[in-house]
Amino acid sequence: MSSLVLMENAGRGCVDLLEQLGVAGPVAIICGKGNNGGDGFVIARHMWIRGYEARVLLVPPAHELTGDAAVNFRILRLAGARIVELAGEGGAAALPDALDYAADGCDWLVDCLLGTGATGAPRPPYDTIIDWMNAESARRFAVDVPSGLDCDTGQAAPTTVRANVTATFVTTKVGYEQPAAKAYFGEVHVVGIGIPPGVVELVVEQ
Repeated sequence: MSSLVLMENAGRGCVDLLEQLGVAGPVAIICGKGNNGGDGFVIARHMWIRGYEARVLLVPPAHELTGDAAVNFRILRLAGARIVELAGEGGAAALPDALDYAADGCDWLVDCLLGTGATGAPRPPYDTIIDWMNAESARRFAVDVPSGLDCDTGQAAPTTVRANVTATFVTTKVGYEQPAAKAYFGEVHVVGIGIPPGVVELVVEQ
């Protein structure tokens, strides 16, 4: 299956879930440069299509995006979506103020920062962004895994998103079974992305 199709299904499934949970105001989607960020770009597009105010807060410079994430970012930019490029907002000291301004009045903060492929503790500026997210009154929605949480071991880095809701893809992650991880993923919903159940069962058996 095309990875672009899987990313499209993942992003659209997250928007379906957000609608079920209720969206009472603007949504800020905070995106890193990997596939997790690419999911965020798809989420933003489908939120916009459905009439919601979606704000993309891009952490890396846009030229660092590659692969499927770059494709979906290009679509957003050509469509005229609201994108705030945080890398150009005055450096680390100014980052919290830039985040406050960009996400003012938002109902949800969507964590598309690091994803399942990240290893080790979040590094700057991601640690600063995660601390800011955790201090906000808006609800936090993690895409696949809260940034900073190891989805295999369930261990949380010192700086880890404390999500109210986590939308995880295909199946729950092994690390979510660890009691200590529960403080970070909140309410877990499994979002299908088009992979047949038989394929999932075969992978688990292997």
